[in-house]
Amino acid sequence: MEKIKIALIGYGNVGQAFARMLLRRKEYVTERFGKEPVITAISTARRGGVIDPEGIDTTNLKDEMFDKSLDAFGVIDSGEYDIMVELTPINIMTGQPATDHIRRAMGLGKHVITANKGPVAWHYRELRDLAREMGVQFCHEATVMDGAPVYNLVKETLMGCKITEIKGILNATTNFILTEMEKGVSFDYAVEEGRRQGFVEADPSMDLDGWDASAKLTALMNVLMDVEITPLDIKRTGIGDITKEDLDEAEKQGKKIKLLCHGRMVDGKPVGTVEPTLVDRNDLAAIMDATMSYVTINTDLTGEMTMVEHAFEPEIDHTAYGVLSDLLRILKEIN
Repeated sequence: MEKIKIALIGYGNVGQAFARMLLRRKEYVTERFGKEPVITAISTARRGGVIDPEGIDTTNLKDEMFDKSLDAFGVIDSGEYDIMVELTPINIMTGQPATDHIRRAMGLGKHVITANKGPVAWHYRELRDLAREMGVQFCHEATVMDGAPVYNLVKETLMGCKITEIKGILNATTNFILTEMEKGVSFDYAVEEGRRQGFVEADPSMDLDGWDASAKLTALMNVLMDVEITPLDIKRTGIGDITKEDLDEAEKQGKKIKLLCHGRMVDGKPVGTVEPTLVDRNDLAAIMDATMSYVTINTDLTGEMTMVEHAFEPEIDHTAYGVLSDLLRILKEIN
């Protein structure tokens, strides 16, 4: 049977979860598309790279299998694969080196999937156009809301609609911290509790200062509204100055404070904001507690449509599914 060969550039939590998920759905993919999915190349930051055109047994990876001299570009250039999956850590300030990884793979005629929002936030239009020029697919569903099908809702279901506005809560970490503080705990305690539960980074500043939400809003606006902006174009305020007293005062007014994202066109120009906002207790944003998030898309033909992602569950890796769904979408396109 013909194989569909996959290279993973980055093999952290998401890459490993994707590999496990791919094994669970291998029979489905084979039966549905008539191609056996195999991982033939892996690049890691610490161990180097491993390449096997026949397929790598990801359940039995050992350090001695890796070539430490083989970096990401070495794997991209010398690996045998059809689809490159970019899973390296995000650089919100530049989108690199992930963008260069994607450029290199596309230049070699490879389809690309990315869970890294940096390239979409910084270089989406260029990469989209390069994919078209090279006749390859460029998929990025896992870059926002952990793989909930936001992009494909618009692409596949809302065909013919013009997106006029995007708003929502896009960063679960800040939402969790604000929810915990409403219960009476301190800011620092809420951060530590998030770390204990496994979804707050050792250095959470990118979340707390609003950069992560800004990158996600930028990515959504670039793709869904066909604009060309970067995270630096977003008016950004984080939650670092929010106090328990601010939350108590909001409660007295029948309101809550949420870190809201809002993208729209003003006088023909894209305008995006990420900022703590007072919302009525009956507002949709107010009931998004803990690690819930949501996005509302406004179109010229259908009005508002909302997608909600429910609370974080460690046993379910939504981001890995976002990567898998992009793989299936590519197989559907090329079959």
